[in-house]
Amino acid sequence: MPLLSTLLLRKNMTSHKFAPEILRKYDIRGTMGKTLSNEDAYYLGRSYGSLMYKRNIKGRVVIAYDGRISSPLLSESLIEGLNDSGVAVVNIGLAATPVLYFSTVELEDVAGGIMITGSHNPADQNGFKMIMGGKPLFDQDITFLGSIAAAGDFVADKAESVTYCDMTEDYMNNLMRMHPALKGMNVVWDPGNGVVGAHLPQLVARLPGTHHMINHQVDGSFPNHHPNPSVVANLQQLIRKVEETGSDMGMAFDGDGDRLGVVDRRGNVIWGDSLLLIMAEDLLSRHPGSKIIADVKTGDWVFKQIESMGGVPIIWKTGHSFIKTKMKEEGALLAGEMSGHLFFAEDYYGFDDAIMAAVKLLSILSSHAKSLEDIVASMPRMQGTPEISIPSSEDRKFKVIEELKAILNTRGMSFVDIDGVRVRTESGWWLVRASNTEANLILRVESNSSAGLAELIAYVKELLALVEVAFPDKY
Repeated sequence: MPLLSTLLLRKNMTSHKFAPEILRKYDIRGTMGKTLSNEDAYYLGRSYGSLMYKRNIKGRVVIAYDGRISSPLLSESLIEGLNDSGVAVVNIGLAATPVLYFSTVELEDVAGGIMITGSHNPADQNGFKMIMGGKPLFDQDITFLGSIAAAGDFVADKAESVTYCDMTEDYMNNLMRMHPALKGMNVVWDPGNGVVGAHLPQLVARLPGTHHMINHQVDGSFPNHHPNPSVVANLQQLIRKVEETGSDMGMAFDGDGDRLGVVDRRGNVIWGDSLLLIMAEDLLSRHPGSKIIADVKTGDWVFKQIESMGGVPIIWKTGHSFIKTKMKEEGALLAGEMSGHLFFAEDYYGFDDAIMAAVKLLSILSSHAKSLEDIVASMPRMQGTPEISIPSSEDRKFKVIEELKAILNTRGMSFVDIDGVRVRTESGWWLVRASNTEANLILRVESNSSAGLAELIAYVKELLALVEVAFPDKY
């Protein structure tokens, strides 16, 4: 249906029902033309504005969108819905999620922000990450937005107000102010044709050293590889370019710029747990005793190492909204996820920012006695699997977790269930959780030895077979 006809049709509708599977734990995400449409964006704007009214939250809302083909039209519909509920909008256009977060704090008279992004999901998917009143909007709040739309409980108001603003310059200037002592390095940058490519020229122009950009033209079809740096296959082009140019390292980003992937000069992948430890050592040199949060997918050795460095490690749920909220509750200055989300609250705002993480890594290495690969080589290490994804339907994946809990209870086994099931044993640990962003189960297994790892994998395979889930032969 043409957009104009769609807009006219909306005006005659008094309520709207979102596909229930798009209302996820910490954002809204669906497949365009199937579970997500421009109408959904419009009614999300109506519901969001109405929730602001119910909570007496006043101010403008900042809107940004990633490089996906569907994002500009979703942005138009979202803004119209906000305006129709009396909310004025600041449109910062094509921008990474961290720039959106930064803008909600730095701009005046701002009460919230909505980022239109499918993050690392397939190209035909898209969604919304939301902030209201300085806090992430997630979990029950997202369910409440759905109930507002279903009931047609909208504010009847009008605000024909859209201000356009490019915040990239302000963001970059602040980034450089926070990291003034950078040594020239040779770096390859790969945003995977995601939205970070729109900012990359301005970033590297400010950095000393030699910089090579690949896949920096924003293209929502992702023609070279998918922008998900937690998948090794997506890092191969970056690894080749690092080797070809003799660079010190390579930096990769996900589709909206809140997750970082790193490879060293030898082509080794530096996973999120190692990056968190590098950041933790740096932070604890200035703030001994600081609380540092890591998600349930992070290895036990990371928590032990943070403690040995004088920090206070906290394990918490996977998910950017959960982590950000926990950081505020605990007063933590740093947090990280195995997937490459890194969150900074030391002289910053406590959100996940992969661009910030990349520059901070360069800053740390500029004064460190060791190279990146030597720092990582000196870390204690367990043997384990990468993050393993097993396809599972949206309704089935959560039932699997409940069934696993029941089995473990009957066996008298203790487990951590803040997010899925995580079991510690004498030889290591394992985790099974339901993804909140995709129709997948997520697994990790780690052990002190190869024999222990094989034993744990065999146990998890047997356990999953009882709930009719097959452990993949290759991962």
